[in-house]
Amino acid sequence: MTITITKAAPPPTQTPYDVLGGAAGVQRLVQRFYALMDELPEAYRVRSMHPEDLQGSAQSLFEFLSGWFGGPDLYAQKHGHPRLRMRHNPYTVGPVERDEWLLCMTQALSEQVADAPLRDHLIRTFSQIADHLVNSQGQVAAAFND
Repeated sequence: MTITITKAAPPPTQTPYDVLGGAAGVQRLVQRFYALMDELPEAYRVRSMHPEDLQGSAQSLFEFLSGWFGGPDLYAQKHGHPRLRMRHNPYTVGPVERDEWLLCMTQALSEQVADAPLRDHLIRTFSQIADHLVNSQGQVAAAFND
């Protein structure tokens, strides 16, 4: 009788989607993000870029984050490739709008993501993406200061 010993397969790496708690966790993050956008006076400009009813925006962000975090790729299934810069190009996104968006997302992540290394990674990554979406140097934002 021959016994063959094989190495156990390493445990699968959890995706951010899994760590956040799947669809329910991503939904909580998105809901908190948009609640903060509504609540924080410091997010006025970025909030004013969105429709009064945030349900459609929240659904789109949920669908995008679901796939981006390693869960079902809901956004691509409905809309095709995200093409973030192209989809945000009709809007004036300057440094002020970027910073306001990041304020809301950073606070939502801080409240909703207990895993510190993941939270820090997501904050860094969202910052890079937000930088990429800037398509104005703040001319519109400057007009509000006059």
